[in-house]
Amino acid sequence: MKLINRAKLSTEKIQNVPTSIYDIELNDLQGNPMSLSDFKGKKMLFVNVASKCGFTKQYKELQELSDTYKDELVVIGSPCNQFGKQEPGNASQIQEFCQVNFGVTFPLTEKLEVKGKKQHPLYTWLTHKELNGKKGSSVKWNFQKYVVDENGEFINYYYSLTKPMSSKITKYLG
Repeated sequence: MKLINRAKLSTEKIQNVPTSIYDIELNDLQGNPMSLSDFKGKKMLFVNVASKCGFTKQYKELQELSDTYKDELVVIGSPCNQFGKQEPGNASQIQEFCQVNFGVTFPLTEKLEVKGKKQHPLYTWLTHKELNGKKGSSVKWNFQKYVVDENGEFINYYYSLTKPMSSKITKYLG
């Protein structure tokens, strides 16, 4: 019985998500609308981020990746408090933490749920093969990375242990 309910929930969730990543509605950290279509022509790296995680040091490499490949890549961080409650801050606390400690200038979204019943449509698209056309996944922890190409096509995802400047990611750049 649980499997049927999960399948139904998954189907309903998928039906409410646009098939193009550029049509997904999203807000930045300050709550202003953020249009992913502004990034057409650039690859996008989506990362669920947290300020109090063992992987938080990756902010530094994410900024380095953003700076190094600024002409062809936009890094987009999505604060998430679903893993060990490691992102408890509000928008201004998160912004200050990222700027003061890591000099973050890449876009940050509002806090998102990246899994579960309230999963944001962005992460529904990123994690469902039926929507992204390539592969399904589940978000296992903070700092999981999803790469989308300059045409809005899903490329791949990488778990938290994969560093932002890893050749697994940079092979798609430069």
